[in-house]
Amino acid sequence: MYEGAIQDLIDELGRLPGVGPKSAQRIAFHVLSADPADVNRLAGALRKVKDLVRFCTTCYNVSESEQCRICRDPRRTDEVLCVVEEPKDVVAVERTGEFRGRYHVLGGAINPLEGIGPDNLRIRELLLRLGTGAVRELILATDPNTEGEATATYLALMVKPMGIAVTRLASGLPVGGDLEYADEITLGRAFEGRRAV
Repeated sequence: MYEGAIQDLIDELGRLPGVGPKSAQRIAFHVLSADPADVNRLAGALRKVKDLVRFCTTCYNVSESEQCRICRDPRRTDEVLCVVEEPKDVVAVERTGEFRGRYHVLGGAINPLEGIGPDNLRIRELLLRLGTGAVRELILATDPNTEGEATATYLALMVKPMGIAVTRLASGLPVGGDLEYADEITLGRAFEGRRAV
């Protein structure tokens, strides 16, 4: 334990997701020994992100304006909507260069153990968007874990009566992976998602 400002910094850094006590201490001492200009740039970037970044009023992706660049892009199709849990998932899908539709960011996944139910997510806003009649296909791109599967199942049950095609991202074996190291669930999903060649 340290005292004063350095311990306060370690404590605050330790509250960040994915930063444990050792990492917090290492980062704090890096900041302490860093050039003051570098520290000021970091502090400025933190202030700037809090002052300028907000959520898109249409899809709830991060944006510095009322709508994000994807919602403003007229080349995108309104007929396909991809539902993701977090803004970082939008970036992951965009990196593929395969998707030319629109997004809807839920802000998490259903997780009863954490007290997160459907009312805590942007599901109501999703249903309002779907009610316009423009969307023909809804792609459920939630994480392939228990919470993501529960969220996808809930959404599928809510949307299917609307007459909109509901699809789920295929999941399975990673490229370069070996069958012998795949767990049963991953291998099972790979069999379910198989396609003709």
